[in-house]
Amino acid sequence: MRDAQPAQMRILILGGYGFIGAEIARALIADGHEVVGLGRDAALGRRIVRGVKWIGADISKLVRTEAWMQHLEGVTVIVNAAGALQDGARDRLKGVHDDGVAALIAAAERAGVRRFIQISAPGARADASTEFLRSKARGDSALRASALQWIIFKPGLVIGRNAYGGTALLRMLAAMPLVQVLTHADARIQTVSIDDVADAVRRALANDIPSRADYDLIEDEAHRLKDIVSKMRVWLGFRAPVLAFEIPAFAAAPIALAADMAGALGWRSPLRSTAMKVMSENVLGDPAPWRGAGGRANASLDEFLHANPATAQERHYARAQLALPLVIVTLGLYWIASGAIGLLKLTEASAHLEAAVGGAGAKALVASASFLDLGVGAAVLVRKTSRPAVLLSIAVAAVYLIAGTLIEPALWLDPLGVYVKVLPAMALGVVAALLIGER
Repeated sequence: MRDAQPAQMRILILGGYGFIGAEIARALIADGHEVVGLGRDAALGRRIVRGVKWIGADISKLVRTEAWMQHLEGVTVIVNAAGALQDGARDRLKGVHDDGVAALIAAAERAGVRRFIQISAPGARADASTEFLRSKARGDSALRASALQWIIFKPGLVIGRNAYGGTALLRMLAAMPLVQVLTHADARIQTVSIDDVADAVRRALANDIPSRADYDLIEDEAHRLKDIVSKMRVWLGFRAPVLAFEIPAFAAAPIALAADMAGALGWRSPLRSTAMKVMSENVLGDPAPWRGAGGRANASLDEFLHANPATAQERHYARAQLALPLVIVTLGLYWIASGAIGLLKLTEASAHLEAAVGGAGAKALVASASFLDLGVGAAVLVRKTSRPAVLLSIAVAAVYLIAGTLIEPALWLDPLGVYVKVLPAMALGVVAALLIGER
């Protein structure tokens, strides 16, 4: 039976359509509160969480107190569930965790906001080894120094029915066929269910726990990473691996470097160096303060998995996310290679077109097509332009096939499959177009 609900409040949730923020928003709407969500894409927010008034804004750009004032009219509580793992093409940690939060706190004090609930992370300290945790700590410190009634929650590895970040990584690892390859396999991790995080926010709003305090939201027992992945494999219904082995941190460094490079192109891979570093140092906290403050015991990983059996949707998602990087890289490099070879072999490539458009015209046409291929391939690799580029690649390939059939139809029977090989590339483009998307 649920607790008696607090009086209706107008609550601003930062990161309201994110993995954690969306679940908090749904819980507070169910409690009858008026919820205002703030995120960069208001249209995406309206699709993910209904019943919320959405504000489209980038926290990292709201670094002046005055910029926040228009968003705080009538707001009595702020819940900050916004966050980013690492600097990249789409994220700036200092703005999201530090400067934007400091400006918001000052604005909240001026606007008469009563309460501020911060979703932070275990290990957020000024001397932490990653900028992710250090920037989180700076935001936390600014909140502790304020006159607001604040609570800082530090969830462990959050597990939910939806998947993003660490949860998505676990599913990807568990979906590896035949083998199980891990680094930091003995890292110790305490999880927490997304439901318990949302419930903790509800209890904070109901004044069930003391304010001006930090609370780790974690299960009681820690697990080794390899044990969590094994449990996820069983939960998803995948067979045990034929071969399981661990690789040292230095051998995993190239993977993290590649993921960081992808981050510079806008892809938020859960394999980036910050995630690897945080995992290597364990994800642990102390459940005692939460218990002592009157908080309920958080569900264990086993309890959550038992209460939320995986469906075909979870299995397909895990496999799709494992395949997506391979699909994007293969497709991007395919088009870049096509363009590069066309320019390097301009004379040979244009020979097929000389009878139709003449020697000079053929070379100009092949060169133009090669530069188009290079542009398409590069755009496929950039997250912001990837999906439009993938769709364009399908259209360009179709045009090539139609034009080639009209000019030299005999190549359909070429032993090397000159035309036939384009069809799998088009099919791969369709797969990529269907898979691209984070939420």
